Amino acid sequence: MVGAGLGGLSATLFLAQQGIEVLGISKHRGTSPHPKATGQTHRTMELLRRAGVADEVLAGSAGLDGGLVIKVAESLRGRVFHTIMHEDDEWDTALSPERSGMASQDHVEPVLLRRARELGAEVLFETELVALAQDADGVTARVRSAGREYTVRADYVIGADGHRGVVREWVEIGRQGPGELSHHIGVVFDADMSSHIVPDKLTLYYLRNQAFTGTLVATNTERRNVLTVEYDPARESAADYPPRRCVELLRIATDVPDLEPEILEITRWEMAAWLSDRFRAGRVFLVGDAAKVTPPTGGLGGNTAIGDGFDIAWKLAAVLKGEAGEGLLDSYEAERRPYGKLVVDGSFANYVQRFAPQLAGPDVPDEVDHLHLTLGYRCRSNAVLIDDADPAPMENPADPSGRPGFRAPHVVVEHQGTSKSTLDLFGTWTLLTLNPVWAAADVTSVEIPTLQDPTGDLAKRYGIGQQGASLIRPDGVIAWRTTETVSDPANRIADVVATLLAH
Repeated sequence: MVGAGLGGLSATLFLAQQGIEVLGISKHRGTSPHPKATGQTHRTMELLRRAGVADEVLAGSAGLDGGLVIKVAESLRGRVFHTIMHEDDEWDTALSPERSGMASQDHVEPVLLRRARELGAEVLFETELVALAQDADGVTARVRSAGREYTVRADYVIGADGHRGVVREWVEIGRQGPGELSHHIGVVFDADMSSHIVPDKLTLYYLRNQAFTGTLVATNTERRNVLTVEYDPARESAADYPPRRCVELLRIATDVPDLEPEILEITRWEMAAWLSDRFRAGRVFLVGDAAKVTPPTGGLGGNTAIGDGFDIAWKLAAVLKGEAGEGLLDSYEAERRPYGKLVVDGSFANYVQRFAPQLAGPDVPDEVDHLHLTLGYRCRSNAVLIDDADPAPMENPADPSGRPGFRAPHVVVEHQGTSKSTLDLFGTWTLLTLNPVWAAADVTSVEIPTLQDPTGDLAKRYGIGQQGASLIRPDGVIAWRTTETVSDPANRIADVVATLLAH
């Protein structure tokens, strides 16, 4: 594993959780200290629930239980051009057993790192990849740490080393997209903003005024806030933004002319939109920002990285443990690259609306409904048996069809005398059914829980009625479905699983 950000640590954690020996390296001193990549979708929290860290991640949302306020405005109390999320918007809690989170990257990464190490993973910081080569049997990496170089031999390599990472370059994967969009100065500062923002909500303002274009974020860390200011590197540099100038910009942004903030850090960063041409080159896979770079306008970059990490982890683990053939790995790019494209396109559309309206035009992609994307995206690959011709990439998760390729919906059922979410039944291959014929099947590596459906929601939302069955992959995606019964259900299930696992 090259890289220890959200994608790399997620993949490391989930591989270790399945008993896979994994080594992670990062050239950085440690996890990210910056309060960025804030927010976890319901789907992300469902994955973190599997890792046993959902509650710990949600602790990073303390004080932000009310969700989000997002506006495009001149300043904190100035003219509002567009409201994206209102103060009274409510989160839909009926679609998942997990609520969405508001933790930032500096809180989440240490949680993932601790859990990965607890599960047996080795993660080394200040360790740099200097060479990479692969052959038919594995991958050879040359790494440098504390001035010493040594060789590591592995079955596979996951490149999670960000948009400037070297893994993508080593395997010669190109990328496409709008590219570089803008450059920003980031100002992390402490100031009491409590009287100027809505309590218990993450406040995010996209600011456009005569002085600058940028963002203002009030985090849940006491007094901690972040201002970003767009600048032109052809005319200015970070040196042109000393603390005194940053204080002046903060006063404009907050409409508090006597604000006395404590400037903690001034950084520079680039906003861009890229999608890698491939997510795989032989035994090398890309996740997170190594696979796609998206503007933060939408909050899906970090969530997508965690999803990438989970997806490649369960598929690699299945292959390494001999449960699946190599062909299963083809499904990683087939499923995650189209998802990454939707994220990049939607985030770029948001960027144009919130930062750069002058770019609006027919070439700008359509906005993407976040709930439909995160809970209603349809996976299409050799690891799903789709039996319809509907080309739509998403559906409304509030009205799920239960068709193969979609996330298995959250339904409360009775299992072993306890009410629980169907999502808590997953983790291995699982067959959901109310038909005793299917339920009596004995298939190695497939769990068939005995269920009761007191509300009728399982039969309806999974589209299986009283006779059918739904086969769920370890990642909670519906892989196959039938509405009928058969005379030999065990053999039928075994044949389907063998096909899906490329055996």
